[in-house]
Amino acid sequence: MGRRELTLCGLAEPATAGAVGEALFERFPQAAGMRESVMYAVNAEYVQADFPVTSRDSVALIPPVSGGAEDGLFRIVEEAISADALHALVLRPEAGAVAVFLGVVRDNNLGREVDYLEYDAYPEMAERVMGQIGEEIRARWDVAEVAMLHRVGRLEIGEASVGVAVSSAHRAEATDACRYG
Repeated sequence: MGRRELTLCGLAEPATAGAVGEALFERFPQAAGMRESVMYAVNAEYVQADFPVTSRDSVALIPPVSGGAEDGLFRIVEEAISADALHALVLRPEAGAVAVFLGVVRDNNLGREVDYLEYDAYPEMAERVMGQIGEEIRARWDVAEVAMLHRVGRLEIGEASVGVAVSSAHRAEATDACRYG
């Protein structure tokens, strides 16, 4: 939509994240092609389109990911990584299993105390490599969906730095593929 931030007025409450999206697609018709593939975040947490929002909330429309497998989600993110959000990203009606892994910052490394970690990335390249890993997973296991998120910025002890989620018809494929990811 060509803007990092804007204020939307006149939306009747209670509203949903999807209603915010629709209002923006009407205002910016050039972005309407993303309507079916955009993801929503409210106050820096991934949500579904029917998530209720108020005038005090910050709603983000996350465009489709470029690079990597077309039907997966492989992103470098600045916001907190949530196991629930990853679960929602890969859940499919045909899936009988969802495996989610979160790698978290620990308080030590190689015998040294760690206070925090700071991650940086070249997002275009990192997302492409995560997409390649996703393609390897699809070639090796019968999975429904794969998502990988890697966080950048300062992370405190206990915060998730990486998240991998895989859905499949059966648990063995989901857990094995998730571990590989």
